[in-house]
Amino acid sequence: MSATPQAAEQPQAAPGWEPKIAAFVCTWCTYTGADLAGTSRLQMAPNVRIVRLPCTGRIDPLFIVKAFDRGADGVIVSGCHPNDCHYNAGNFHARRRFAVFLDLLKVLGVDERRLTFSWVSASEGGKWAEIVNETTERVRALGPFAGWRGLSPDANGGGDAGTP
Repeated sequence: MSATPQAAEQPQAAPGWEPKIAAFVCTWCTYTGADLAGTSRLQMAPNVRIVRLPCTGRIDPLFIVKAFDRGADGVIVSGCHPNDCHYNAGNFHARRRFAVFLDLLKVLGVDERRLTFSWVSASEGGKWAEIVNETTERVRALGPFAGWRGLSPDANGGGDAGTP
């Protein structure tokens, strides 16, 4: 029996298993950098699905929790470099929120190595490719994430656990 939720969350990966990674990115910098990586034909792992948002400051931590709940094995959050935010301070809000959210992930039993937070500008397609490849390799080494799915009300037959 394991002592920590992280140890319990690592089921054996099936042969051929590939991690699913959700990426929440700002549309101004990181999305444009990801587009540059694609148009430059940089080699990237095909495991990442991008969700484009106006700013990382608009990323609610529940988006990340929901991504894990819906089957993501890893999550990337990426936006403009500090002082380059198109909305002035959105990335600073995201950075503060992210620092608090990491502690919450530990309480939830999610290994923090499954979450990547980065700054990628529109001209850094190579950096985006590196982040995608490094995150995919790290999550692949961790194995499938199944710990959160057992806590979801939907996984337990739906409804509120407190409802009689």
